[in-house]
This record gives sequence, C-alpha cells and structure tokens, in this order.
Amino acid sequence: MARSRFLPDNFTLALLGTVTLASLLPAHGVAAQALEGLTVAAVALLFFLHGAKLSRDAIVAGLSHWRLHLVVVATTFVLFPLLGWALRPVLQPLVTPGLYTGILYLCVLPATVQSAIAFTAMARGNMPAAICSASASTLLGIVITPLLVGLVLPDVPAQGGSAQPDTLASIGRITLQLLVPFVAGHLLRPWIGNFVKQRAAVLKFVDQGSILLVVYTAFSAAVVEGLWGQLPLPALLGLVLVCAVLLAMALVSTTWAARRLGFSKEDEITIVFCGSKKSLASGVPMAKVLFASHAVGAVVLPLMVFHQMQLMVCAVLAQRYAQRPVPEQQAVTA
Repeated sequence: MARSRFLPDNFTLALLGTVTLASLLPAHGVAAQALEGLTVAAVALLFFLHGAKLSRDAIVAGLSHWRLHLVVVATTFVLFPLLGWALRPVLQPLVTPGLYTGILYLCVLPATVQSAIAFTAMARGNMPAAICSASASTLLGIVITPLLVGLVLPDVPAQGGSAQPDTLASIGRITLQLLVPFVAGHLLRPWIGNFVKQRAAVLKFVDQGSILLVVYTAFSAAVVEGLWGQLPLPALLGLVLVCAVLLAMALVSTTWAARRLGFSKEDEITIVFCGSKKSLASGVPMAKVLFASHAVGAVVLPLMVFHQMQLMVCAVLAQRYAQRPVPEQQAVTA
C-alpha cells in the first residue's frame, strides 16, 4: 500500500523518534562518551567515503568556487549578526535579557560542518564546495567570532585567560575528524573509488546515520544539562519562536540570494545548507572561553534549541531537494 503524500518520510520519522528517545532516555556518563566516540567515527567514515568518491577535478572545482564561498561567509558572519541586532525590538521582548545575549552569540558563530555536508550529500548538492565552505567557515570563526562578540556584546562579562588553547584544539579536531579521513579516502580512490561509487546505498546510510547520531548525542547533552528545566514555559516558547524566525529568514535569504545570483541548483543546495547553520560543536567550547562561568548557561541555551531546529528543518528540505529529477546527462554518467 502506497504511503500518503501527507505523511512524513522514514528519515523524518527517524529524526522525530531520535529526539523523543534523547528526551526520555538521554545518554550520560560513560554511555555519552561512547556515543561521542561513535559519532566521531561515523563522521570520519562519511568523509573517508566521500573522499574516495570525489575526483581530483571536482575537488579543485570546489576550492575555486569563490563566489559560492563568499555568499556563505557573508551569510554566516554578516547577515546573521545584522538580523540579531536589527530585530532586537521584536525579539528581545519574547525572551529574557540573558537569553537574548545568547541569541546574539548564536548569530556570530560559524557554520556547522558535519550536518551541513551530510545534508548537502543527501540533497545531491555540490559536495566539494560544501566541504570547502563549511570547513573554511569553522576555521574563520575561530578568529571572527571573538571579534564579533566584542562588537555586538561589549557588556557581557568575559572569561579571563587566553583563547589560544581552544583555537589550537578546534583546528586539531577539524583536521583529525574531517581533513585526514577525506584525504585518506581520496588517496585510496584509485583502488576503492569504483567500489564506493557502485554502492551508493552505503553512502546514504552513513549520511543519514551520522545525522541521527549527531541529533541524539547533542540533544542528550542538552537534556542532561537541564534544557527543559531552565526556563518557564512562556520564555521557552518565546525562545523557540525567535530561533524559528532567525532560521526561516536565513533559509529564505540564502535561497533567494543563490537564485538571484544565478547559481545552479546544486550550488543553491550548498549555499542553503552551509549558510543557514550554526555550530554547536564550536559554540559551546568557545562560550566557555569567551564568557564568565555564570553567564555560559543562558548564552548556549539558544544555540542548543537552534541546533536541534536546524537539523529537523533541514532534514525535510534535504529530502525535498533529493526528490527532484536527475538530469539526463547525470543519470547516464552515474
């Protein structure tokens, strides 16, 4: 029996089930550490397989796609901060002052890497450009985010000490989790490239599985830290509404800009998924360095809510993009 078009697809149902499971049975302690390691391994496998699949010409094309990268960087570090600042009269009354500080902090963070690339892969977007753009955003954020915090949040109590150790740690994590597996897979491409290409289902399983792992581990951490107990219901609803407004404006703006500037559909997908996201993995450690201990909780809570929301919404968008017809030439060469 055919499924009704009004029902969600299997992956969306899996995401909803994952969020529910994390809310009811969050991982903590040893289990959380084990899942974190499993998530790192899944992401590393994802990049290894994509490195084996992509040709050298495709990687060079991704690196040289400067117009796309410029749009993503401008969205991440210019549009988002402007939205958070310009919409203050509308957004601030919906939340507490501490939460609004967290919203502004959310707006100056770099883009997430793993989920942006995984969603781009699911949606059949420009994968080489997505890898380059998302990774570059994270590296740039190490420098740009602290500068923007000083500009838009000058009155927030700061944490003493240098941020250099966290900067080096972030670069190290990016290199180990993303670049090293990708390069290893690409170097092995002459021997395993055809094997990987002929097994597209493996790539799809790794793409979707890595997203489900990220959702569960991130949401578990938020629940363990008291996500549902830190706010009264009106403030929580206000925070959800604010995050929804920011995400909707980012998605609409990136889609409009990609089409207005004449990008292809594959490039549009990359711009939408790389330009509309904010990184929880980078945001929490940076908050611990940039802000005083008593301010960190309220600062990162909007990021945790936004992070879950962007995963859920972009999963649906990726599925819709993936349902578009495959061009005849691409179908022949696949």
